[in-house]
Amino acid sequence: MWTPKSNKRDRPYRVKKTGIKDENIDRQILVLHQAIAAKLLAEPALLEQVKAKLDERRDNGQLGYGAYLHWVSVLELYQQPKQFCDGITEDSPYLRKLRRRTPFVGILTEQERQQALSQHSLGTLDQVLTGF
Repeated sequence: MWTPKSNKRDRPYRVKKTGIKDENIDRQILVLHQAIAAKLLAEPALLEQVKAKLDERRDNGQLGYGAYLHWVSVLELYQQPKQFCDGITEDSPYLRKLRRRTPFVGILTEQERQQALSQHSLGTLDQVLTGF
């Protein structure tokens, strides 16, 4: 007896569609956010710039409510450096997505950006060995 082909949406699993190029981009973005977190901890005045960018993107409809709440919550952790850095650099699919549209634009100079990327061009040994 013939049965219709099932729809992809009916699958009980999800096929990962990221390739090595996406993994490398996410790795670079993570390295940049580590440098951003360090600079923000060294220069607290830059937090106002980030808050203004968050409010601007929220008001323009460029930032979803969940993403806005996440970044605002991270900024509130500023007095706890470990938690603050963890909030910016958490390695999860959701945070990788949020970092692709980061509110931390303009924090690093081009020289700082290039330096962070060149220092960590291969990532950590664990990232190289595990693939992420």
